[in-house]
Amino acid sequence: MSSLKEKKDYSEEEKEEVSKDNKKLKKTIKIILISFIIFLILGITLYIITPKIYLNGKSAVVLNYNDSYKELGSTAKYLGKDITNKIKMNGKVNTKKVGKYKVTYHLKVFIWNISKTRTVKVVDKKKPEIVLEGEKEINICPNAEYKEIGYNAVDEYDGDLTKKVKVTEKEDKIIYEVEDYSHNKVTVERKINKVDNEKPNIELAGSSTYYQRLNKAFKEPGYTVSDNCDQDLTDKVEVTGNVDVNKEGKYTLTYTVEDSNHNKTSVERIVQVYKKVDVNSGVTKNGVIYLTFDDGPSSKTTPRILDILKEEGVKATFFVTNNGPDSLLKREYEEGHAIALHTASHDYQKIYSSTDNYFSDLKIVSDRVKRVTGHESFIIRFPGGSSNTVSRKYNQGIMTVLTNEVLNRGYRYYDWNVDASDAWSCAKNNVSDKRGCVYNNVVNNLSKGKANIVLMHDIKYHTVDALRSIIQYGKNNGYTFEAIDMNTAMVRFKVNN
Repeated sequence: MSSLKEKKDYSEEEKEEVSKDNKKLKKTIKIILISFIIFLILGITLYIITPKIYLNGKSAVVLNYNDSYKELGSTAKYLGKDITNKIKMNGKVNTKKVGKYKVTYHLKVFIWNISKTRTVKVVDKKKPEIVLEGEKEINICPNAEYKEIGYNAVDEYDGDLTKKVKVTEKEDKIIYEVEDYSHNKVTVERKINKVDNEKPNIELAGSSTYYQRLNKAFKEPGYTVSDNCDQDLTDKVEVTGNVDVNKEGKYTLTYTVEDSNHNKTSVERIVQVYKKVDVNSGVTKNGVIYLTFDDGPSSKTTPRILDILKEEGVKATFFVTNNGPDSLLKREYEEGHAIALHTASHDYQKIYSSTDNYFSDLKIVSDRVKRVTGHESFIIRFPGGSSNTVSRKYNQGIMTVLTNEVLNRGYRYYDWNVDASDAWSCAKNNVSDKRGCVYNNVVNNLSKGKANIVLMHDIKYHTVDALRSIIQYGKNNGYTFEAIDMNTAMVRFKVNN
């Protein structure tokens, strides 16, 4: 027990040593505490007396490409005084170029040299655009491979990215993908349907209306077939219908073909079996007046002409074009007038440039007459008459060909032997009495010794004004009035081209 007690007791020397250490430690702590207080005071003082820059707004700004950058600026204070005017700013932001920009605000006051920085990041978040040529959904033949129609890729920032487009074919679709410099990605698809819903096309050689001379052998003009999927189907065409070359009339041949995907198409050819017109055939009725009107119908003048003819009980012949409403054409027919053909366009350059052009144009007006009236007309008049020379400008000798060919095709053409000159001399501005001019040109050239085929135009107001007087003159002087028909003897000019 005594030994343990001895160990707990410290000697006087040891106690003195401990006391010295404690005093030293306290002194050190005091020094540290005093130093901290001094440094704290110095720091606070330094903070107070140091100039300061304050950024307006955020120190980090993110802008989209092409947005406008608005400088928010900064403020500065020194010892409570505003010294913002001493700030110098450096750095520019180009919003037309993607990137990171720094705007630095610098302040120098006495010994102080202070800076603050704002970071502006310009980014491109807009996706590129892929534009497909053609449709987004297309049909191709069942056994065919898709052939790229085309595409374009553009980006507002990067420009043309077409060469960077990745094209992938997957089952029934084509996938187009492109990524711009800023990793904006876009994908579009084109759907591919492997189907064939398109009918073959039969192209008839020659015209769809074929003119066949009576009692001459018929030779098939021919045809070709094209199809979007099958190569050649011409040998698979079935032709139905018969042509009796020994009997005048209209016959229909039907051409039918079916492709490998069971798409079927049919076209028709009309074969007109006709007897060539004898130029000397027909009845000449002396003392008869055939009033003929060219270039109509016209919604402004033709109704008045029809009213006068109806009131006077007179029938006339209208050589019509594609002008005017169908209702007038129908009225002309229903009121017993003859509907004849004057070409659809009345365009000299067009109709007289070739035989095909003439008959194509004639067919247009012929089809119109048939559609509106149910009647097919074979009575025609050449624009300018068969003796016109203006056709020389477009095709040398065309009238010689046409005057023979219309007869070969069963048409009868009529010129005139009484000219009202309502479209020529009477229409001039220096003619004061246009009505009287038309009246005199007609009545002064009538004759009881001939069939009087009178040329007029139902699109002229002065013709309308003169018409009733002309009719009354004819009645008072023993003339009769008729419309031209297929039994009327032709009046023809000498062909000059």
